Amino acid sequence: MRLLHQFLSHFFLSDCSDYNSLKVRRACRSKAQARLAFEENTLPYAKGKTFINPYSAFKFYKQYGFPLVVKPNVGGFSRGAYFPIENKAQLLRASIAVKKWWPNSIIEQYLLGKNYRIVMTKFGVMSVLRRYPPFIVGDGLRAIGALIDAENKLRQQMQLAPITQLIPKNKAIKKHLKQQGMSFSTIPTAKQKVYLHHKISLKLGSSVEVIDKAKLSDKNKQDLIKILNFFNANILGIDVICKEGIETDFNTQQCIFLELNSRPFLKMHDNPRYGEKPKDLDDFYNKLEQLEVADNEKY
Repeated sequence: MRLLHQFLSHFFLSDCSDYNSLKVRRACRSKAQARLAFEENTLPYAKGKTFINPYSAFKFYKQYGFPLVVKPNVGGFSRGAYFPIENKAQLLRASIAVKKWWPNSIIEQYLLGKNYRIVMTKFGVMSVLRRYPPFIVGDGLRAIGALIDAENKLRQQMQLAPITQLIPKNKAIKKHLKQQGMSFSTIPTAKQKVYLHHKISLKLGSSVEVIDKAKLSDKNKQDLIKILNFFNANILGIDVICKEGIETDFNTQQCIFLELNSRPFLKMHDNPRYGEKPKDLDDFYNKLEQLEVADNEKY
């Protein structure tokens, strides 16, 4: 098992934190387990189910309709996730393609909103990030290709790599622009925000913004504490999509808790593209390093 842990850590969990015991990691490893936790704590979550046979995915569509998302039951960084799925042809392709990532898959409802990663620890809220698909903002003068070049140059000057990577001019982004009736030579109007892809993925040049954690409503903080205590965890990365934002109580807005990360990738919080690095991160790291964690070398 130690060799398995080393293999997975190297290829799939490189640079992820390791402050939880094996028992905690196993308890919240899958997205299906996370949904059960959200349900038991009366938190809003996407209706979904696990499936192996794609036929089960179609049964889910008939009950809940579109849009949907299909993703591996175990994984992270949007690997193998397909969304938004808006028709049966897309659903068929996704329910087959997802199998190359993990044999057991998830299908669930999809919500377009503000995407957050909240890192909750036994010492309090460590950091709040808002995550964005790759985008540029027009100035009325330059084409999208030139705006991508300018954004990439700024990212290099800010030394954001490897967390916030350069935006590629690849087939995926070219295809997404075409679907919007645009290309790399299109000149957006001043202040027009153009999304270059719908997926939040480091390889596609997605970016993160640090949000002042004081904006979290008191009720939302209590909900996050409930989730942490439910698993008796030292730290969790909690992913949630909100229609309005974290300032509004989760239960009073359209909101979906997505998944839990027992080994959150904390380097995202150290050097964001937008917002300022939290000043108390070192304090949290010091406290976390002093914890005695059992069996964290096993998978």
